[in-house]
Amino acid sequence: MSGQKRPDRPGADMALPASGLNLLLGTVLLLTGCAINPVTGGRDFTLMSEAEEIDKGRQAASDILKEYGRYDLPPLQAYVDAVGQRLARESHRPQLDYHFTVVDSPQVNAFALPGGHVYVTRGMLAYLNSEAELAAVLGHEIGHVTARHGVRQYSAAVATQAVATVGSLAASILMPQAGGQLAQGLQSFLGLTGNALLSGYGRGHELEADRLGAEYLARTGYDPQAMIQVIGVLKNQELFDVEIARQEGREPRRYHGIFATHPDNDTRLQEVVGEAGRPVRPSGRADGRRTEFLQQIEGIVFGDSVAHGVVRGNTFRHREMGFAVSFPPGWRVRNRPDEVAALSPEGDALVALRLFGEPRGSPADLIRARLRLAPSDRVVSMTRNGLPMALVTASVQNREPYMVAVIYHDDQAFLLAGKGASPAAYDRHRDALADSIGSFRTLADAERAAIRPLTIKIITAAGGVRYADLARDSPLGASAENHLRLLNGHYPDGEPMIGQRLKIVE
Repeated sequence: MSGQKRPDRPGADMALPASGLNLLLGTVLLLTGCAINPVTGGRDFTLMSEAEEIDKGRQAASDILKEYGRYDLPPLQAYVDAVGQRLARESHRPQLDYHFTVVDSPQVNAFALPGGHVYVTRGMLAYLNSEAELAAVLGHEIGHVTARHGVRQYSAAVATQAVATVGSLAASILMPQAGGQLAQGLQSFLGLTGNALLSGYGRGHELEADRLGAEYLARTGYDPQAMIQVIGVLKNQELFDVEIARQEGREPRRYHGIFATHPDNDTRLQEVVGEAGRPVRPSGRADGRRTEFLQQIEGIVFGDSVAHGVVRGNTFRHREMGFAVSFPPGWRVRNRPDEVAALSPEGDALVALRLFGEPRGSPADLIRARLRLAPSDRVVSMTRNGLPMALVTASVQNREPYMVAVIYHDDQAFLLAGKGASPAAYDRHRDALADSIGSFRTLADAERAAIRPLTIKIITAAGGVRYADLARDSPLGASAENHLRLLNGHYPDGEPMIGQRLKIVE
């Protein structure tokens, strides 16, 4: 390299040019920032002021509501916000403008954005059994906000990327041909913000959020042990999903931040929650306010909302769009925001439905253009259930053979695709895939009007009633008995007590 002395021997250290060293040190100094942690009073490495934190949280909040939507039940929204505001006033950052929102999602989750936006899904509310447990969920998320976990995680991610970027810059000084790495590093650096703010936390941060949440519970008159109870709810949710996943032959889902062991056996968790002590003032909330909570959640939607279509048995119906499609009997159907998919019991075949844009020309024209088919690929045009359709089938010599149809319905194009994991699997399921694709049809007006979501209903347990009795008439399917136990805090083997208020789904 021009102007630089080469090493005297193989393996000798290559000195970084003075200009490169100055730039590296300057970049590190530029990126280094410290702020007082509102909880500990110590100094944290952060790259975001409180004003920036609030602004980024506000921006992300708009995207969250676009993605999930606010659950349309004003009394419930007001109730959850009131519980959250009581906790926030007793937190380490009471000056923030907190917002507590129930989002319209069946997922069991809660999360917080930097700056004070806290969200809980209606799916989470269905599995809680008292106001104290709701307060524990919200208190935990407030703990993430007050300890600035999102900001600290973002700062650490930026710093890590900055080191990689500086390393690329040094490499470009030593080896000019590596300049493209610097551009890639900068591009990655600019894309860090969203990922760092919304990704999960490690055990250390989760424990700190539990400790802070328990402290806020005690300050507002709730029993801090509700934190243990609500983590137990989440752990049981995970254990139940392991049970179902085993039956369905899939990987179980995990709640972010969940503990490896049950909270009853987690010594460190017991210690951090125990630090909160007992409620500091009598408030009428130490009993958990179970009755008040159940009154608030009665009637909420359970599972899929009508706006996103509903699955009953093996049939998906969409009231707003006015169509139905039936999947093969015994297949596992999942309704996601962007598609509805069904997996075979063996896990070796899949059929999926999704929107495919606006109709352009005939279905055959659209399928050729969008799938970039070769002129030699055969597309069959037909009318099925009164709807125009085009179907293309891949050669079974392909590694994952498939059949794909484009269907026009009510000025929209839909894609229905089925495939096998191998030619043998495709051959086994070919008829089932074809029947499912051919089942797409328009709903009659009476069918559309009859579609409604499942909802939570509160009943009083009669003498001798067991979950097996309640499961017989339940729409929750083959695992209804344990699902009802889970909903009522009796998983895995509890039974109702006479006179107890219970949640059922109807």
